[in-house]
Amino acid sequence: EKMNVVNIIVNSAEYLSERKIGALMTIERSDNLDTFINKAINIRGNITEELLTSLFFTGTATHDGAVIIRKSSIMCAGAYLPSTDKYDVPKSLGTRHRAAIGISEKYDAVTVVVSEETGKISITVDGIIQQDLSLDKLS
Repeated sequence: EKMNVVNIIVNSAEYLSERKIGALMTIERSDNLDTFINKAINIRGNITEELLTSLFFTGTATHDGAVIIRKSSIMCAGAYLPSTDKYDVPKSLGTRHRAAIGISEKYDAVTVVVSEETGKISITVDGIIQQDLSLDKLS
């Protein structure tokens, strides 16, 4: 089940990256993210590539903000995550990246970011961002 979810996230990131569609996908681990889920757009659906990618299409209500994934379910979309207060974040990184870093500083969540400007894929864990990942590295 876990590898299926990983494959869906990686394939979705690839699809969105190729089209330069910005995305913020937060994967809940041990720390409960209900605080953010309850204030976002309720989805509570089984994760599929089609559902995950469609949530980030420009012009939709779910385009901005994060999708939060719990096990094999997309719990919500349009979630607003806490931004990092770090001053050393490169200016080339925007709001999505700062939110991804911020959530990983306060919770054990992992967040995948697709840049709307460059299509590059990044991941945040424990307050650290790894940028411009290959699909193998992301997986």
